[in-house]
Amino acid sequence: MPDRSAGILLYRIGRTGPEVLLLHMGGPLWAKKDEAAWSIPKGLIEPGEESLAAARREFAEETGLPLPIGDPVPLGDFRYSSGKVVTVFSLEGDVNTAALRPSTFTMEWPPKSGRTAVFPEADRAGWFSLPEAGPKLVKGQRPILAALLRLLGMEP
Repeated sequence: MPDRSAGILLYRIGRTGPEVLLLHMGGPLWAKKDEAAWSIPKGLIEPGEESLAAARREFAEETGLPLPIGDPVPLGDFRYSSGKVVTVFSLEGDVNTAALRPSTFTMEWPPKSGRTAVFPEADRAGWFSLPEAGPKLVKGQRPILAALLRLLGMEP
């Protein structure tokens, strides 16, 4: 059975159209990458957990920010080439990216050194127009942008 994750695509309407909140993945493997190194706030659904509850929890964990008030709208399920499935919800709202306070993870670093180090889940956040967001997102999440456009009645 493939891993299942859930996340929330937070968006706001800027001067030139929709802008989406993306997180740059933290840790040394992503430090020098920009293209295909950003993600929506998302994470694994725990056994017995509803996907929306997981999406809300992961937003809080990965950003350290409160989710804006509102009712998230389902955007759909998106399958990565690895088989992983991400259930995505959208919500219109705004957050201050400078206030990012993500949770952390531990991994062996440097590889095969026997030492562990702690890294942030995300090392920065930003608001991006959809044309900017496309190349920044990991490949499996790029179709989410077209789903948002359809939801907003702005067919891609």
